[in-house]
Amino acid sequence: MFRNSTKEYIAVLELQAPAPADFNTVIEEFETELYQKPPRKSAVVRRLRTRRIHRLEVLEQDPRRALLRIRCEAGTYIRKLCHDLGLALGTGAHMGDLLRSGTGTFDDTNLTTLHDMSDALAWAGEGDASPLRKVITPAERALEPVPSVTIAANAAREVAEGAPVYAPGIIDTAGVTDDLHDYSDGSDTDDTASDGPLVACYIPNGSAVALGQLVGDPEANQGTVVSLERVLVW
Repeated sequence: MFRNSTKEYIAVLELQAPAPADFNTVIEEFETELYQKPPRKSAVVRRLRTRRIHRLEVLEQDPRRALLRIRCEAGTYIRKLCHDLGLALGTGAHMGDLLRSGTGTFDDTNLTTLHDMSDALAWAGEGDASPLRKVITPAERALEPVPSVTIAANAAREVAEGAPVYAPGIIDTAGVTDDLHDYSDGSDTDDTASDGPLVACYIPNGSAVALGQLVGDPEANQGTVVSLERVLVW
């Protein structure tokens, strides 16, 4: 979803020969930024690029197979990682099974069964939405890595109809850089005039209203602060 988002996988590394004595040492060396070229059968241009492996953990191992937990930068090719591990180990290797166990702030540790979901929907139909709130994660959690701008509720009504966020409507910010010298001063409403960061706009109760590009100083007294990219409510 976002450039710096992370993914977590559980993968089976299939070795073509018994693992060498320095297996764990070699694995640890891959916890770094790696060069990768997408495989031939891929949906992107085969251009050399870098991807960071944040964690590479051996969960189980037998002589010719290892179960790995991999936390990595989005866009990492696990099949290519397994191939490169095989080269470094001197045995040759390929990826066996692969399971994505996490994306960004989401993982598989608190999944809900369809049975529980069905029960929660039934209770909601009877007027009690509390079970539904327990089994459904608010969509705002997906926006946690994004800097935020809190706007007044009355300003949110105009934003929901496509209006940009103006300085008088800003209540608070979080994670927004203080270095605003490259941004517009708010007087230029041309969306192409700035390359400011993506921000999420909320109202005081924590509900997300829109995503947009920061184009002005949130502490200014007037002018455009956020140019909208996507309205999230209607």
